[in-house]
Amino acid sequence: MTHAPPTTEAAALPRDAAAFLRLVLRVDSVSTAVMGVVLIAAAGPLGSATGMPVAFSVAFGIYQIGGAAALALIAGYPVIPDGLAWTVVAVNAASAVACVVVAFGDMVSLTGFGVAFMLIGALIVTVYAALEYSGLRRMTGGTAPRG
Repeated sequence: MTHAPPTTEAAALPRDAAAFLRLVLRVDSVSTAVMGVVLIAAAGPLGSATGMPVAFSVAFGIYQIGGAAALALIAGYPVIPDGLAWTVVAVNAASAVACVVVAFGDMVSLTGFGVAFMLIGALIVTVYAALEYSGLRRMTGGTAPRG
């Protein structure tokens, strides 16, 4: 049994080296936007459960929505600039550290649930950072940033 050769159109399409990174950025964007909306819309009840002041929750939610918009924008670029991808990895890593600092610092008097909430957030952001780093490495072929 013989197989037909790929069509000229299919053969001409370049493989998107950033496909995995694009997918992770989009998923990160959607989940970040959802979390931002929850932090704002449920600031009162969430504050009661976690110990986060309403103003903190709302500000954190606004930060999340802004980050989600930036992630969606970057994912939509025809060619994802290396520098922006490295920035996403760095900001996610810094966000994970910030969640741990908030969880264990005395900046906000969190409940036990609040500490768990922040630590779960740190874990999720760390996973996104690792996946985005992996996608960046695939996209660049493991090379250093080009700027």
